[in-house]
Amino acid sequence: MEKKLTVRAAAAQIAPDLTSREKTLARVLDAIREAASKGAELIVFPETFVPWYPYFSFVLPPVLSGREHVRLYEEAVTIPSPATDAVAAAAREHGIVVALGVNERDHGSLYNTQLLFDADGKLLLKRRKITPTFHERMIWGQGDGSGLTVVDSRIGRLGALACWEHYNPLARYALMAQHEEIHIAQFPGSMVGPIFAEQMEVTIRHHALESGCFVVNATGWLTDEQIVSITPDQNLQKALRGGCMTAIISPEGKHLAPPITEGEGILIADLDMSLITKRKRMMDSVGHYARPELLHLVIDGRATAPMIASQNSFETAAARSNTDGYQYDDTSSDRDPDQRVAVLRSQAG
Repeated sequence: MEKKLTVRAAAAQIAPDLTSREKTLARVLDAIREAASKGAELIVFPETFVPWYPYFSFVLPPVLSGREHVRLYEEAVTIPSPATDAVAAAAREHGIVVALGVNERDHGSLYNTQLLFDADGKLLLKRRKITPTFHERMIWGQGDGSGLTVVDSRIGRLGALACWEHYNPLARYALMAQHEEIHIAQFPGSMVGPIFAEQMEVTIRHHALESGCFVVNATGWLTDEQIVSITPDQNLQKALRGGCMTAIISPEGKHLAPPITEGEGILIADLDMSLITKRKRMMDSVGHYARPELLHLVIDGRATAPMIASQNSFETAAARSNTDGYQYDDTSSDRDPDQRVAVLRSQAG
């Protein structure tokens, strides 16, 4: 695939519909059409935008959050589903790469999931936030290393992290080591106040500089009416304002357009891909500026599962040794399999 010299990127700061997945999805499809009509080749939506970010969990005590938590289950996105099919169709129709945050339902659990659709509608990446933050741990399960993956798209190599995953330097380095060119960042927005926006800006600008990539960040927006619907307590309502920093950052750490910090809008900027080489010529954190013989990252990129089915009830000693790092005493041929005694010996000893 021929590398693009310039990519037009869009970041959407819009409000979800707090009553319906389908109504929020309609806003997503409208924003895709609008961004594409302005020539955008990439659009990024906020963290868990469909059906909505669980703001209730930030202001309600656990004993009072059950009803809203169940409602989130009912409106969450399964993958694949008609909801994801609709986004894929819109990406394909408009020839645009789409980064969408969703609450993913997988049977009895919810996950903070980032979806990347290529411009032909193909789902390139489905990754789950590896560690939900603070109040979010009551809502979502944990992701695994399989999602710390950079994917090739029509516009370049894309990586993604959600919110405070950006405070995990090894998670960021995993994407840097795979040479991401455009980094997708997603935060909830409309939380904590101005300090959250300030911290967010520092975080995404630093990643752009350190990775030598572009960062496209989207945050959500809540209207006053929505805030009141979440909590009637005026003191708690203060915790649901501010904290918006929808921005597009260059590899030199510069804003490519004034960020959106209030209200709704779609931010658009052109990414000059030659700036990646310009930055990395001076400082390539995973290349000529790295010291892998001193410091390097080891990552377990396997997907986890609660059960692994084996064709044989009893594996051979050699197979078991390869998978769990121990050697087993399997020399007694006169033992029945169910009477076999495992003797664990460290490989080093």
